[in-house]
Amino acid sequence: MKAILLLALMIFATGITPVFAHKTITVDQYNIEVGWKDEPPLVGQQNAITFEFSTDEGNGVSSAVTNAFKDLTATINSGSVSKQLDVLSDEKPGSYHAKIIPTQTGPLTISLQGTLNGIQVNEQTEVEDVDNINVIAFPPTDASGSSDIAKIKNSLGQLQQDVSQISQVGSANSGKSDYAVLALGIGAAGVILAVISLVKRK
Repeated sequence: MKAILLLALMIFATGITPVFAHKTITVDQYNIEVGWKDEPPLVGQQNAITFEFSTDEGNGVSSAVTNAFKDLTATINSGSVSKQLDVLSDEKPGSYHAKIIPTQTGPLTISLQGTLNGIQVNEQTEVEDVDNINVIAFPPTDASGSSDIAKIKNSLGQLQQDVSQISQVGSANSGKSDYAVLALGIGAAGVILAVISLVKRK
C-alpha cells in the first residue's frame, strides 16, 4: 500500500502522465493487443487501430504471428453502426494497422471474427474513448466558434438595418429598391451558408 502511494506521489510531483494501456485478447496460445496508434484519440484527427499478434512459445518466449488476417476480419463498432476495417501489415512482423478518422466522441468497440491458423476467433474489446480535439487544441475551437457566431450576428444586424432603410425609400424608387432587395437576399444567403459551415465544423 505504501509503495502504491509513493508511486502516485512521484507521478503527481514529476508531472508524468500514465500511458494509456492497449487491450490484450487471449485466444488459446495467441495474444492479440489492440489499441490506438496515437493516444488520446481525437475527433477529426486521422488515427489508426493497431494490432499486435504474438504466440506464447512457453518459458516467457513469444514469436510474432504473420498473415494473421488471412482468415480474420476486424470490425469497428459505434452503437448500432459498424464498419469493417481495412487492415494493413506493418514492417514489423506481427504488427498491423487500420487507418480511421473518428467523427464523434465516445466509446468504440473492435470485433475480431474468423479463424487464426485454424483456431476459431470471435472476440470483442473496447478501445480508449475518442475525445474532443479541445483536449490539445489551442486556441480552443469553441472560442473560435464564439467569435464566428458574433461576426454572423453582426452581419445579420446590418442586413436588418439595410432592409429597413430600403423599405422607407422603396415607394419613391421601386426599381432600384428591387435590385437592392435582391442584393440583400444574396447577402443573407451568404450568411446562412456561413452558419451551415460553422455547424458542420462543430
